[in-house]
Amino acid sequence: MWGWQGRVSRSAYLAVGAAAFALKFLIDWMVVTHLFARPWSLLSYWRPFGAVSGIHGLGIGDRLFAGTMLLLAVPFLWLGLAMTVKRLRDAGEPTWFAALFFVPAANLLFFLALCLRPSAAPKASQDAPWPGPRLLDAWIPQGKVGSALLSIAASAAIGLASTLLGTQIVASYGWGLFVGLPFSMGLFAVLIYSYHAPRSYGESLTVALLPVLILAGLLLLVALEGFICILMAAPLALGLAGLGGSLGHAIQAANWGRRNAPGMLSIVVLLTPGLYGIEHLVRPEPGVFQVKSFIDIDAPPEKVWEKVVAFTEIPPPKEALFRAGIAYPIRAEMIGHGAGAVRRCVFSTGPFIEPITVWDEPHLLRFRVIANPAPLEELTPYGHIEAKHLHGYFESHQGEFLLVELPGGRTRVEGTTWYSHSMWPEGYWHWWSDYIIHRIHMRVLEHIKAESAAVPAGDRPGVSRGGGAGFR
Repeated sequence: MWGWQGRVSRSAYLAVGAAAFALKFLIDWMVVTHLFARPWSLLSYWRPFGAVSGIHGLGIGDRLFAGTMLLLAVPFLWLGLAMTVKRLRDAGEPTWFAALFFVPAANLLFFLALCLRPSAAPKASQDAPWPGPRLLDAWIPQGKVGSALLSIAASAAIGLASTLLGTQIVASYGWGLFVGLPFSMGLFAVLIYSYHAPRSYGESLTVALLPVLILAGLLLLVALEGFICILMAAPLALGLAGLGGSLGHAIQAANWGRRNAPGMLSIVVLLTPGLYGIEHLVRPEPGVFQVKSFIDIDAPPEKVWEKVVAFTEIPPPKEALFRAGIAYPIRAEMIGHGAGAVRRCVFSTGPFIEPITVWDEPHLLRFRVIANPAPLEELTPYGHIEAKHLHGYFESHQGEFLLVELPGGRTRVEGTTWYSHSMWPEGYWHWWSDYIIHRIHMRVLEHIKAESAAVPAGDRPGVSRGGGAGFR
């Protein structure tokens, strides 16, 4: 049942599908009701959180719940997709119709049609040689090495062109660029590689992944992206390229006939630009995320407040994250005193301008952000590049320090940042940004802790220039 080869009848497809859904519902119901103490029914698959506009509308508990449910769904997704591919093959339909498996609402009618569609006898013409020369026959080499080199080169070239279109013209860093493109590259490469003869799964997977790695090198070579951004995108891109390659391997093993090759390859090439167009029309609103970090300090709030408001320049970073180019706080300048004062927080890439909105000494310092510098300096062989996503795609909106008095004359300092970014899949990129912001928080908090322990409580500096903390 788990393999992609062979065929299954409509009765077997219905039986396995019904049994798998019943098992999944039972597992989901047990996990949801016993682990998360929530109700669960069949309707919950359509609206598991009720009316929520997006992932930014979910709290921490809901995100943990969503992640757990997604993890539980993975083996059933694999089983369902594999069975669907084999059912399409048995019904004599193109196996790339399996993409309908992921279309909400329409997939229900698709499953029903597969359960009703009778088996089709293999067409002799599918196994017969081509009646005459074709463009693809002449263009794609017969041998393994030649077809592999062509598939990798063509897929990488399409990837570079699509990246230039998405980043320089459409200016979209979303589903088309980070999901549609690597998936299409893996699928396209395997379809070309296996055009003349079936290939092994290992060979198909290798051919699917190599164009993505080559594209990463090309982006560095043409000064379009830096090493850090490519490194952060790599897990998502390689995983999706592998998924596209797996689907391509299933298609080439399905004996679907080379007469469908031109149409199929055209669909794959147009998939990414099509997603660009949809994103350009829809323009989804970015969510606002919150990152909170804290540290306990052996000093009373009154002493710690002095270092929250005014502290010396932070020493150069030792963390590899910051040394690689991620922006980090250096110092902050406070102009004025109390609510209405302005903090100019200097980062390695420039200053953040932060008007103070709440000055509750020695408990709470809150500020909004009206100017954001670049979030990083690209690590590149050219010394400096200006990628478009460095400007306007990440914005810090507000930050605060909260000082909580602890027993024994100690203080807990909590640093919080509210931010948004315009890069999708939003859930994937906010994991990276949450981690980076947390490390920025800890760099500041650890310096405040060291400063609070080093200076006597009575030596309070005046509040003017040269103080403050920067939270992004």
